[in-house]
Amino acid sequence: MNSQHLAWLIRRDAVEMTHLSGGSHIASILSMADLLAVLYADIANVDPKNPNLENRDKIILSKGHAGAGIYSALANMGFFNREILKTHYANGSILSGHVSHKGVPGVEFSTGSLGHGLSIGSGLAYGAKLNNSPEKVFVILGDGECDEGAIWEAALISNHFNLNNLIAIVDYNKMQSLDFVENTISLHPLDKKWEAFGWNVINIDGHNHDELLNAYGTAIESKKKPIVILANTIKGKGISFMENEILWHYRFPHEGNEYNNSLNELYKSKPNDLKDPYTK
Repeated sequence: MNSQHLAWLIRRDAVEMTHLSGGSHIASILSMADLLAVLYADIANVDPKNPNLENRDKIILSKGHAGAGIYSALANMGFFNREILKTHYANGSILSGHVSHKGVPGVEFSTGSLGHGLSIGSGLAYGAKLNNSPEKVFVILGDGECDEGAIWEAALISNHFNLNNLIAIVDYNKMQSLDFVENTISLHPLDKKWEAFGWNVINIDGHNHDELLNAYGTAIESKKKPIVILANTIKGKGISFMENEILWHYRFPHEGNEYNNSLNELYKSKPNDLKDPYTK
C-alpha cells in the first residue's frame, strides 16, 4: 500500500475509533501517522499473511497510549479485518486502549507503561545478533517518554553492544500530557544527548515521506551504532484545531462539530486515488 494512502487511513481510522469508543490520545496518534505509514508500507520486513515470520523485523510502539494508530496500520496492511477496528476500546475487544499483543496479529509487545519499549527493543536486537538474524528492531518513542530513566539505561546498553540493528524513532512533537515538553522536563538539546550516549542521530521532518524513507534507509544500513531518528512532528497533525493544542492529548472528537469538522478537514487532504473504506 502507498504510504500516503496508509497515513490518511490511519488518521481517518483514529478519528473514528476514538469517537466511537470515547477513547483518548487522538493527537498523539495523528502526530505519528506518517512515521507508521512509511515504516509499514515501504520499510519493514513483515508479512500480513504470516505475522510470525521467522527473522521478521520487529516494531515496538513504546508510546502505547497511541495504540489505535498501530491497530489501524496493521488492519490496513491486511494483518486482520478492518471491521475489528470498530470494537476499539470496547468491553471484550482484543483492541485495548493501550496497545496489546494479546490476540492481535502483528503486535509484538503490549505497551503503555512509558519507558519500557526501548529496553524490550534492545533485548530483541541483542537476541537477533546472537542468533545471526538479519532482522531489524524499530521502537517508536514519545518525546515526553524520554524523561524516563529506563530509556537512557537502554540507550547505554544498546551502544555498549553495538546494536546497529536497533532503530529508535522519537515522535518529537514537543508536547506531553498536560503541557509542553520544555515546561515539564527540558530535553534540549535532544540530539546531543543521544549522541553523547553513543547513538547515530538523524534529524528529519516527521511528516515528509521522502525524508522518512531516506532516514529509515540510512538507519538500516548502519554498520556499528544504534540509530535514533528524531522525527519533528506536530501533535494533532492533519486537523487544524487539534494541532499543537494541549487539550487534545486526553480528548476524543465528540459528537457534533468536533467530529464533523475533523472529518471535513481530513477529506480535504484525502488522496484522489484512494478508495475510501467508509464509503459504501
